[in-house]
Amino acid sequence: MSRILMVVFLTAVACFAQNAPATAVYVVAHIDVTPDHAAETAALVKQYAADSKKDKGIVRIEAILQDGRTNHFTIVEVWQTRAAFEAHTALPHTVQYREKLHPYLGSPYDERIHGMIP
Repeated sequence: MSRILMVVFLTAVACFAQNAPATAVYVVAHIDVTPDHAAETAALVKQYAADSKKDKGIVRIEAILQDGRTNHFTIVEVWQTRAAFEAHTALPHTVQYREKLHPYLGSPYDERIHGMIP
């Protein structure tokens, strides 16, 4: 299953990179919640993505669901700069999203920040 996730990630990065500046920051978050909170999390993730699309410095954001696991989500974000991403993390909608998500988590929130290889 991890191979499938890696293929999805690499495909997303390739697509995102076409429109991203050289200073772009790629953020991938894996979110595993308890199965009884899958529906609430799906709504929360969709709202987070919709709100984030309005933020200054966003290039692209996609929220995806792991095939066959309705409680495993991945969010792939591309930001023009690290500063834009950091400003986004302090915005009220991002803080509220993380606060609401926290009690649903079945494992720690896994967010990784990437950049293109120079």
